[in-house]
Amino acid sequence: MLVSDFNFDLPEELIAQSPPAIRGSSRMLLFDRITGQYHDNFFRNLPQILQPGDLLILNDSRVLPGRLYATRARSQQTQHSSPDPTGRIEVLLTQQLAANDWIALVRPSRKIQLGERLLFHAPNEAKPLLEAEIISASEFGERTLRFSPTPDFNAILNKIGHMPLPPYIHREDSDADRDRYQTVFSQESGSAAAPTAGLHFTPEILAQLKQNGIQIETITLHVGLGTFQPVRAENIEDIRLHAEHYTLPATTAEAINSAVSEGRRIIAAGTTTTRTLEHCAQMSAGSFLEPHSGQTSIFISPGYKFKIVSGLLTNFHLPQSTLLMLVSAFAGAAGGREAVLAAYAHAVEQRYRFFSYGDCMLLL
Repeated sequence: MLVSDFNFDLPEELIAQSPPAIRGSSRMLLFDRITGQYHDNFFRNLPQILQPGDLLILNDSRVLPGRLYATRARSQQTQHSSPDPTGRIEVLLTQQLAANDWIALVRPSRKIQLGERLLFHAPNEAKPLLEAEIISASEFGERTLRFSPTPDFNAILNKIGHMPLPPYIHREDSDADRDRYQTVFSQESGSAAAPTAGLHFTPEILAQLKQNGIQIETITLHVGLGTFQPVRAENIEDIRLHAEHYTLPATTAEAINSAVSEGRRIIAAGTTTTRTLEHCAQMSAGSFLEPHSGQTSIFISPGYKFKIVSGLLTNFHLPQSTLLMLVSAFAGAAGGREAVLAAYAHAVEQRYRFFSYGDCMLLL
């Protein structure tokens, strides 16, 4: 299969630039993964659509305010720590490697070479709050930054960092994004982007799900660099994803094992949850999962046989994206790519909102 096989026409005005006025008010397209039939609904009806005994698994990763703006330090021959006035450098933290080391996307990357120092200031403050040195560089704008030690790194991020809204949202982030670009159940900081299927949930909907007999557990997968980089391969067999850190807690492993043994459905909220669960299934030596943490770069495309996930809640994804390929794989029995693209065409016709702040789709 070619990456271009997963293209579709999407009017620019359907790309959601802001969240819905009320969290949880999104539309939801119901898709039957056996027949390929679909119909329109609303996310608020999820507690009535799922069945008692279903196990719903959420990704509780929390988005870091990891988009920073830096200046280049002047050379040693000039004032040592004065910012370079020639322009700001955009730095997007995507993965923590060690206490002070981070992988980041840096723009414009061609200007930033090994050994350079970057200074991060608060507005109208002369003294930088953070300093970092470029200790390695790779293609496509990736750099490894080593920050000077500071006892309150996360507090400084919260002060000067911006929410890393995706590039198809054509506006600056706002204070409201610090709330709306987080799920209400987020716990573990570390993501460079939100697990967007989880953005629809409200405390009230979660409570109603539990009241209706749906069991809810969590995993953690910190969304990393792959979210921000386009697919550069022509054939899907050549796609390689960046590794992302995940954790499968003991309570979740136990809940999955019980659901599998009892024949109950396991519903994954989001492609990040799906990839984590399917990776854990591949890593399992036997039929039961064990709690653990690790790295995954699993890529799921049509032809993949799902081992754990039997239902998928997900937003509408970019053309030619690996996430659209995963959804197509999940709809395999219903016709895979062709059935999903038909459902997407319906969503376009019905003016659904697309991507991170958009509407959602439930495949059962």
